[in-house]
Amino acid sequence: MAATAGLDPAELIEVFKALGNPARLQIMRWLKDPEAHFAEYEPIADRRSVGVCVTHIQAKAGLAQSTVSSYMSTLERAGLVRPTRVGKWTHYRRDEDRVAQLAREIGTNV
Repeated sequence: MAATAGLDPAELIEVFKALGNPARLQIMRWLKDPEAHFAEYEPIADRRSVGVCVTHIQAKAGLAQSTVSSYMSTLERAGLVRPTRVGKWTHYRRDEDRVAQLAREIGTNV
Protein backbone atom coordinates (compact mmCIF):
# COMPACT_ATOMS: atom_id res chain seq x y z
CA MET A 1 0.00 0.00 0.00
CA ALA A 2 1.53 3.33 -1.03
CA ALA A 3 1.18 6.15 1.43
CA THR A 4 1.04 9.20 -0.81
CA ALA A 5 0.26 11.60 2.04
CA GLY A 6 3.23 10.38 4.06
CA LEU A 7 1.30 7.96 6.25
CA ASP A 8 2.41 4.40 6.64
CA PRO A 9 0.04 1.50 7.32
CA ALA A 10 0.95 1.44 11.03
CA GLU A 11 -0.18 5.05 11.40
CA LEU A 12 -3.51 4.31 9.74
CA ILE A 13 -4.03 1.26 11.94
CA GLU A 14 -3.40 3.41 15.04
CA VAL A 15 -6.06 5.88 13.84
CA PHE A 16 -8.58 3.15 13.06
CA LYS A 17 -8.01 1.59 16.49
CA ALA A 18 -8.48 4.96 18.19
CA LEU A 19 -11.72 5.66 16.31
CA GLY A 20 -12.95 2.07 16.68
CA ASN A 21 -14.10 2.83 20.21
CA PRO A 22 -17.59 4.42 20.23
CA ALA A 23 -16.78 6.82 23.09
CA ARG A 24 -13.58 8.07 21.45
CA LEU A 25 -15.40 8.52 18.15
CA GLN A 26 -18.11 10.51 19.95
CA ILE A 27 -15.49 12.71 21.64
CA MET A 28 -13.99 13.48 18.23
CA ARG A 29 -17.45 14.46 16.97
CA TRP A 30 -17.97 16.73 19.97
CA LEU A 31 -14.58 18.36 19.50
CA LYS A 32 -15.41 19.18 15.89
CA ASP A 33 -17.82 21.86 17.16
CA PRO A 34 -16.88 22.51 20.77
CA GLU A 35 -19.01 25.64 21.14
CA ALA A 36 -22.18 23.70 20.31
CA HIS A 37 -21.39 20.52 22.22
CA PHE A 38 -19.92 22.04 25.39
CA ALA A 39 -22.08 25.17 25.68
CA GLU A 40 -23.43 24.05 29.07
CA TYR A 41 -19.93 24.22 30.59
CA GLU A 42 -18.22 27.50 31.48
CA PRO A 43 -15.04 27.61 29.39
CA ILE A 44 -11.73 27.95 31.21
CA ALA A 45 -10.04 29.12 27.98
CA ASP A 46 -11.07 29.76 24.38
CA ARG A 47 -12.42 26.47 23.07
CA ARG A 48 -11.61 27.16 19.42
CA SER A 49 -7.93 27.96 19.94
CA VAL A 50 -7.09 26.01 23.13
CA GLY A 51 -9.68 23.26 23.18
CA VAL A 52 -12.07 21.74 25.69
CA CYS A 53 -11.06 21.08 29.28
CA VAL A 54 -10.72 17.37 29.97
CA THR A 55 -13.03 17.76 32.98
CA HIS A 56 -15.78 18.96 30.64
CA ILE A 57 -15.19 16.03 28.30
CA GLN A 58 -15.39 13.71 31.30
CA ALA A 59 -18.62 15.30 32.55
CA LYS A 60 -20.29 15.14 29.14
CA ALA A 61 -19.17 11.55 28.52
CA GLY A 62 -20.22 10.40 31.98
CA LEU A 63 -17.05 8.34 32.31
CA ALA A 64 -14.41 8.07 35.00
CA GLN A 65 -11.56 10.57 34.88
CA SER A 66 -9.03 7.77 34.36
CA THR A 67 -11.01 6.39 31.42
CA VAL A 68 -11.28 9.78 29.73
CA SER A 69 -7.57 10.43 30.30
CA SER A 70 -6.76 7.08 28.71
CA TYR A 71 -9.08 7.79 25.77
CA MET A 72 -7.55 11.22 25.20
CA SER A 73 -4.04 9.76 25.32
CA THR A 74 -5.06 7.22 22.67
CA LEU A 75 -6.47 9.97 20.45
CA GLU A 76 -3.31 12.02 20.99
CA ARG A 77 -1.00 9.11 20.08
CA ALA A 78 -3.02 8.65 16.89
CA GLY A 79 -2.42 12.32 16.10
CA LEU A 80 -6.10 13.22 16.19
CA VAL A 81 -6.04 15.70 19.07
CA ARG A 82 -3.56 18.16 20.55
CA PRO A 83 -3.30 18.92 24.26
CA THR A 84 -2.71 22.35 25.79
CA ARG A 85 -2.14 23.00 29.47
CA VAL A 86 -3.98 25.96 30.98
CA GLY A 87 -3.05 26.20 34.63
CA LYS A 88 -3.68 22.81 36.14
CA TRP A 89 -6.10 21.74 33.41
CA THR A 90 -5.42 19.99 30.13
CA HIS A 91 -7.50 21.06 27.16
CA TYR A 92 -7.89 19.10 23.94
CA ARG A 93 -8.71 20.20 20.43
CA ARG A 94 -8.85 18.29 17.19
CA ASP A 95 -5.83 18.47 14.91
CA GLU A 96 -7.83 19.46 11.85
CA ASP A 97 -4.79 19.38 9.55
CA ARG A 98 -4.09 15.79 10.60
CA VAL A 99 -7.77 14.80 10.25
CA ALA A 100 -7.81 16.27 6.73
CA GLN A 101 -4.57 14.44 5.88
CA LEU A 102 -6.09 11.17 7.10
CA ALA A 103 -9.26 11.76 5.08
CA ARG A 104 -7.18 12.28 1.93
CA GLU A 105 -5.12 9.18 2.68
CA ILE A 106 -8.21 7.06 3.20
CA GLY A 107 -9.83 8.43 0.05
CA THR A 108 -6.72 7.73 -1.98
CA ASN A 109 -5.36 4.46 -0.61
CA VAL A 110 -7.98 2.62 1.41
